Amino acid sequence: MNDAGRRQRVAVSRAVGRRRFDERGSAELVVATPLLLLLILVVIQFALFEHASQVAQTAAAEALASTRTDGATSSSGQAEAQVILHAVGRGVLLNPAVSVTRTATVATVTVTGTTEGLLPFLHLPVHATSSGPVERFVGGP
Repeated sequence: MNDAGRRQRVAVSRAVGRRRFDERGSAELVVATPLLLLLILVVIQFALFEHASQVAQTAAAEALASTRTDGATSSSGQAEAQVILHAVGRGVLLNPAVSVTRTATVATVTVTGTTEGLLPFLHLPVHATSSGPVERFVGGP
């Protein structure tokens, strides 16, 4: 066998060896890529949960501020919460429900809902409550 034939066989065997290595790398990539994408989706889902929780807490705090003022009613707090949820929470907080309770001394607002589901099996509930004393005029001596 001549020298040129031997070099050609060595070059072919090196190319085949490289191809086997490349195929193993692509098999690892097939397994790793979906796992990486799932991890990214989970991170985004929890970011949506935190954003929805913040929206619910903001709506509850603003509704409490409207409910606890002197002369206000629970329906004014309900309306304020709906305005905030419509302006800020549309699309993030699904099926929001607002509960406003006002007694002679304490006002309480509760906002509940669920987050937008990026992952089909993960729908996280959101719950926020704000409570505070009702403002009232106390006459001087």
